[in-house]
Amino acid sequence: MSAIGLDAVDLVYPDGTVGLSGIDLSVADGEFLALVGPSGSGKTTLLRTVAGFLGPSSGTVTIGGDTVAGERRTVPPEHRGLGMVFQQHALWPHRTVGRNISYPLELARMPRTKRAQRVAEVLDLVGLPGLEKRDPATLSGGQRQRVALARALVRSPRALLLDEALSSLDEPLRDRLRLELRSLTRAAGLTVVHVTHDRSEALALADRVAILDGGRIVQIGTPEDVVHRPVSSFVAQFLSDANVIGGVIDDGRFHASNHPLELDADVIDAAVDGMGSLSILPGDISLGAGSPHDCAAGLVTSSLFGRDASDVVVESHGVSFRCSVRGPRPTVGERVTMTIARGIFDPVAR
Repeated sequence: MSAIGLDAVDLVYPDGTVGLSGIDLSVADGEFLALVGPSGSGKTTLLRTVAGFLGPSSGTVTIGGDTVAGERRTVPPEHRGLGMVFQQHALWPHRTVGRNISYPLELARMPRTKRAQRVAEVLDLVGLPGLEKRDPATLSGGQRQRVALARALVRSPRALLLDEALSSLDEPLRDRLRLELRSLTRAAGLTVVHVTHDRSEALALADRVAILDGGRIVQIGTPEDVVHRPVSSFVAQFLSDANVIGGVIDDGRFHASNHPLELDADVIDAAVDGMGSLSILPGDISLGAGSPHDCAAGLVTSSLFGRDASDVVVESHGVSFRCSVRGPRPTVGERVTMTIARGIFDPVAR
């Protein structure tokens, strides 16, 4: 049984704007799912539909096998058994840390002694033992976000929803909390749906990543799948800053329309010939010395150092290619030749 399920969910606002269209999604028990996409893609709308803050125009939403939204049933957010953490931790300044966390238990009329025991348990879980009596104003930003997480976990939710929960934190604190969050949710066996605009965060944390565009899920898969096997040039460009070049495949050979670039069949991931766009991931381009008359020759116009790989831009025949270069970093103004290991052909140009 899936922890969270959406079946043929559409959401259309009163003014006719489409928020979600044809969403079919199943989140397994204990799975960590990340939702990513450009602004207005529907990722937050999808999360709020699961939470119950928005109601679908059609289709059904289930949590733990129970229908919480459909034609004849709508369960309010507070009765869906979910925990939620927002970008702004929104702690009550007039309540201590312990009383902030215990608020959902107070609403459930849990006895005081049991509340205190449960608050102590979740504070220990999020790495803040013994802070029950602290004033939230005395805590760091990372500590306050952990208190918000503890409050979401205190009633043992059926699933945890995170809406840009780490985006207000500065690095390296944010990076450390990512590691702690993943360890915590895995140890607790929590089902998590995480909305984030940070592509690296989504790929690092999630078991699966769902990419949305225009209110639709355009691809869903493991981080390895969506990065190395994108289903379209949109996914490749959004997730990996892929270079997208229009052109045509004829008898297994790609001919670029605005560049002398040609690629043989063994370099191209394509099922059919025809017009479309070729996506080339930055990591699939290697740079070396070569003839300036080569069709893949170019000039380095930008070279930014990176811990794992340098971010290099090569201008070639009026087209800019973004390259991820490991090893020695080329200098601006250097002439290079590009070798392309793989291109992913999308027959429908985006």
